[in-house]
Amino acid sequence: MELECLPYSVNHADEGVCLLVRMGPYRIMFDCGMENITPLQADLKQGLPADVVLCSHAHPDHARGFLALHQAFPQLPIYASEATTQLLPLNWPSLDPKQIPQFCQALPWRSPVEFQDGLCAELFPAGHLPGAAAIRLTYTTPRRTYTLVYTGDFFLSNSRLVEGLPLDALRGVEPDVLIVEGTYGTARHPHRRQQENQLAERISRAIANGQSVLLPVPTLGLGQEILMLLRSHHLFTGRDVDIWVDGSIAAGCDAYLNLLPHLPGSVQNFSRHQPLFWDERVRPRVRRLQPEQRQIVSKSPCIVFTDETADLSYFCHADSGSWLILLPHRPGRPIGQEFQVLISDSGTNPEPSKSQGKQQLTAPISVESYLLAQHCDGPGTTQLIHNLRPQHVVFMHGSPTYLADLTSLDELHNRYHLHSPAAGTLVELPIGETFLQPAAPETNYEGELTELGTVVTITLPDAITVDPRWQNFADTGLIEARWQGEELVLRGLTQRELLTQGSDRIPADLACCGRCLHQRGQRCWNQASPLFGFKVTPDGYCPVFEPSATQPRSLREDEQNN
Repeated sequence: MELECLPYSVNHADEGVCLLVRMGPYRIMFDCGMENITPLQADLKQGLPADVVLCSHAHPDHARGFLALHQAFPQLPIYASEATTQLLPLNWPSLDPKQIPQFCQALPWRSPVEFQDGLCAELFPAGHLPGAAAIRLTYTTPRRTYTLVYTGDFFLSNSRLVEGLPLDALRGVEPDVLIVEGTYGTARHPHRRQQENQLAERISRAIANGQSVLLPVPTLGLGQEILMLLRSHHLFTGRDVDIWVDGSIAAGCDAYLNLLPHLPGSVQNFSRHQPLFWDERVRPRVRRLQPEQRQIVSKSPCIVFTDETADLSYFCHADSGSWLILLPHRPGRPIGQEFQVLISDSGTNPEPSKSQGKQQLTAPISVESYLLAQHCDGPGTTQLIHNLRPQHVVFMHGSPTYLADLTSLDELHNRYHLHSPAAGTLVELPIGETFLQPAAPETNYEGELTELGTVVTITLPDAITVDPRWQNFADTGLIEARWQGEELVLRGLTQRELLTQGSDRIPADLACCGRCLHQRGQRCWNQASPLFGFKVTPDGYCPVFEPSATQPRSLREDEQNN
């Protein structure tokens, strides 16, 4: 008996996740994040695209196609955790919830359920989002039992509203196949608490400087996590500031309130003493934002949560105050690819406008990204793999280059069969008693190193520029080199690193672009500067340098005295 995996969609970009697995005579579909389910309707031989469908969690990239799937195949059985069944309707906000049929059946946690003769599934909490499940699928024959684990999106660490995946519960399962996400590739993240503190400090600094903060976030997950962070962080406890929650994010908060029994005990205890979200008495105040309030809400510094697809020009217009727009870091996708702001100094029309399909914002703004991870980093992913010890590992959900980083790890390809298929590529998963080591992927580049006096030059081949990661290797023009054992490791330094963590790299008394008031988004926005509109390096300088508010007091005073 062989296993097969046919990915209809693997979320290399925005197409979502949908996988079809064959175990013996059975076809099992995992998730349906496709907006267009036409591929699932093509070449049907048995009337239905699968024998059973399992949903890992309610995020759109895993679930937005389920309603269309049910409408096309009403007899197709679809299952998920109880919390996920309650969250799924938020994927179709334009519909009245009463018009959405209850097509998804709830399964219990950690209790095997048999769907067909010999075919069983068991759900384990996966972290990431309330109700998110890692699914253990088994098919038993007279000769042996075949086991597959599908993680969906998973997170080992505890977050504010979700407990992490219980690794102890899965340790020792030793599945034949592990289908796992690789969103962050091999990247290593700071501790969760450090991520939270950096975000809270950035928001606090913006409010103190008279800016309002705009946070475009998904309907479920990240927005609610940040709300709880701000409500309980010492920088905001008792602070006289309004937090406004707009549109679908408010609907997501209401859905969380209906899930209280499914949330961690600490959250349930918090809710006994004060409201989980909506509270106009305790500072900071959390309020619903009505559509008519969008254009006037920033008259005084505040924090606004809105949908990630919202038109931000409703908030940032000629009559609004200064804004800091904070975008969640998306691995492998720089801000410029997902969001571009065109700043106009002359616009006076408060109505939203468009310019070549891009948002035209006329308020004084700055745009930055932040990291508050909802997925495991590289070490977390490899930790899960080593604990489960499968024969085959199938990576999906992430940039192809990030997934390639995982498949090229010696610690993985020396022990497991690794796969990172594109959509529509059938993956055969032969199961044997012995392990045949696959060939290592070729990801090395050969170059030359020359030394002349105090200058070291490293020359790399032209082939390296084909890799899309090269464009982001050092967007500041600066790199860092350090020894790692007997190897010299080079890495690019990002603008965010230099500004938030790089005080040791840029001297505190240096009058440079990295410490200038007018440097935002790696560009100069001072019209009096010869560098206006150009990309600048942190250590650059121009005659009209002005120190930022975050500079040491002594430097600001020195510049003023001069």
